[in-house]
Amino acid sequence: MSIVEVTRSVVGGVDTHLDVHVAAAVDPVGGLLGVESFPTTPAGYHELSSWLSSFGPVERVGVEGTGSYGAGLARHLSASGIVVVEVDRPNRQARRRNGKSDELDAIEAARAALSGRATGAAKSASGNFEALRMLLVAKCSARSIRIKTIGQLRHLVITAPDDLRDRLGGLTTKALIRQAAALRRRPGSDPMGHAIKTAIVTLARRVQAINTEIAAREIYQQLPG
Repeated sequence: MSIVEVTRSVVGGVDTHLDVHVAAAVDPVGGLLGVESFPTTPAGYHELSSWLSSFGPVERVGVEGTGSYGAGLARHLSASGIVVVEVDRPNRQARRRNGKSDELDAIEAARAALSGRATGAAKSASGNFEALRMLLVAKCSARSIRIKTIGQLRHLVITAPDDLRDRLGGLTTKALIRQAAALRRRPGSDPMGHAIKTAIVTLARRVQAINTEIAAREIYQQLPG
């Protein structure tokens, strides 16, 4: 009578961080097989996946933050043919009540992936979609800075000497930026007036530079992939 050895499958869970990922491996019934920490480097990703595989065939891995700290690991695991699922971070109140533990978070991630509580697809960090997402992040940041800068510029105009306030007050944003950026600064007997005019010119030209940056991002986003 021959004995057929049955190889058990393994489910992993990873609590992700900036410098170190903590991984846990569980068996098909949720029994803990091991917990280990790995650096967030390509070599560390390879060590982590090899460590999981040492317990048996890896069925899936639950990873926290596949769109942030876990992005590199998720890419590595997916490229290795391992199914990666997104795991929500543990409830903050529960973490405070039980005491924060990266190891416990990794074990919980593994058991969430095993039980099916975590079924979300890992966020893709490659391809045209991700490239556009990165451009959108830069574009939104530029727009936020532009809004803030325009607000600072209008405040300076309100508090500027009468001649400047009369010249720039009440203009549309587009006209204000154009005229403010074109002001000539001549140092003279009024250092405060010169400083205010310099600040106005600086902010206006900063907005122009941001406008150019945003326009370039929009053109790049329209290029064929």
